[in-house]
Amino acid sequence: MAAAPRDVPRRGLFIGGGWREPSLGRRLPVVNPATETTIGDVPAATAEDVELAVAAAREAFRRDGGRHWSCASGAVRAKFLRAIAAKIKEKKSDLALLETLDSGKPLDEANADMDDVAACFEYYADLAEAFDGKQRLPISLPMENFKSYALKEPIGVVGLITPWNYPLLMATWKVAPALAAGCTAVLKPSELASLTCLELGAICIEIGLPPGVLNIITGLGPEAGAPLASHPHVDKVAFTGSTETGKRVMTAAAQMVKPVSLELGGKSPLIVFDDIDNIDNAVEWAMFGIFANGGQVCSATSRILVHEKIAKQFLDRLVAWAKHIKISDPLEEGCRLGSVVSEGQYEKIKKFISTARNEGATILYGGARPQHLRRGFFIEPTIITDVSTSMQIWREEVFDPVVCVKEFSTESEAVELANDTHYGLAGGVISNDPEICERLTKAIQAGIIWINCSQPCFVQAPWGGNKRSGFGRELGEWGLDNYMTVKQVTKYCSDEPWGWYQPPSKL
Repeated sequence: MAAAPRDVPRRGLFIGGGWREPSLGRRLPVVNPATETTIGDVPAATAEDVELAVAAAREAFRRDGGRHWSCASGAVRAKFLRAIAAKIKEKKSDLALLETLDSGKPLDEANADMDDVAACFEYYADLAEAFDGKQRLPISLPMENFKSYALKEPIGVVGLITPWNYPLLMATWKVAPALAAGCTAVLKPSELASLTCLELGAICIEIGLPPGVLNIITGLGPEAGAPLASHPHVDKVAFTGSTETGKRVMTAAAQMVKPVSLELGGKSPLIVFDDIDNIDNAVEWAMFGIFANGGQVCSATSRILVHEKIAKQFLDRLVAWAKHIKISDPLEEGCRLGSVVSEGQYEKIKKFISTARNEGATILYGGARPQHLRRGFFIEPTIITDVSTSMQIWREEVFDPVVCVKEFSTESEAVELANDTHYGLAGGVISNDPEICERLTKAIQAGIIWINCSQPCFVQAPWGGNKRSGFGRELGEWGLDNYMTVKQVTKYCSDEPWGWYQPPSKL
């Protein structure tokens, strides 16, 4: 077991390149969800602090006409992004440990997250550097006396509001492309897991990031997130979180016709056909799709649709595999299911499971606290069957290690069931038939489709959903475009008059 630090770093708000205490002096306790003990605290920002952070970002964007950041070359910004990545690698063990203590996720997963954080900063450093050569590319026009090109420019000051399930990684998905584009930013992470995001501020100081380019404020959503989303000097808001909060972010931004990108909830299907050769391979992917990160994943394939011919065998193996998941203190070696993030989330899960049982579903496995863990917010991996499409467990996102399994008999039925949701973030199909996979790739209404797998994520590929799962795309080149605005530049190249108006008579 890794040793926990004696003291969690005590940080202030990161504003204008340095630390400052919140204006009202309040702080929020940090609770280790695996032990239910308080291990530190974080600042509780309010609208006054948001004002200071936005002002710092605005000044950094405009400083010296943007020469030091917004109008600097991509190569200049790339240098800072690579320096951040190097520090993440250097501090990987400490950051992963903080992430685990703060969120309850297994230490192995937190270490993998830190690898992904560093890779994301490096990827956008490369894109920033390459971007310089892609500016001012000529546009073909039908008139020879005009020349035209397009410029991509940073959109300005961006507000970045991020969730607690992958605290530093989800922040990085927004911070890295925003900074690569030349924006300046105010990051507001979830109050449930903010520690590693504040450590990103410490890294910015170490590498000498220009003051105000990145500002980090922690606190409650209504007190810090809402003023950031509605601030008149924030040019764009990027939000990842629940659909209900996303609606409020949209409403606030709409008052100023401010662009937003939203990555919201999901209730993603995984369709398993009866033509597969190895049922255990399918079961493992199904488990990874819902039990990794404790099921606290927006894209989790929480609705498994399995062909009736193999349903019993599939469920038998799914239960057998689930029984062998190591549920433990997340710092223990080999832990594969830690605690959920908070008591509130824990109570919500129990209510979902109770409602499913009361509505007539069968709790085939799990659904309770593991008997060997008397403290901490732990829940067994839970498999629910005999589910109807009207049940809450089928329709609503649980965001925890809870999966419902339903049988289908035909391909068309599977597609209908898969699309029977307000969400559209992701979906998967497991089949040995390439034609089935191709048809379902087109038929499933989602922004991400996995074939013979679930949940792989690569920084090079676009990420985002449809319907109530939001709009806009993160990662890849699409992630960079999220923080850019396009300017058309057209020049008249002839000495001849335009000739539209009759010139006045010469005297």
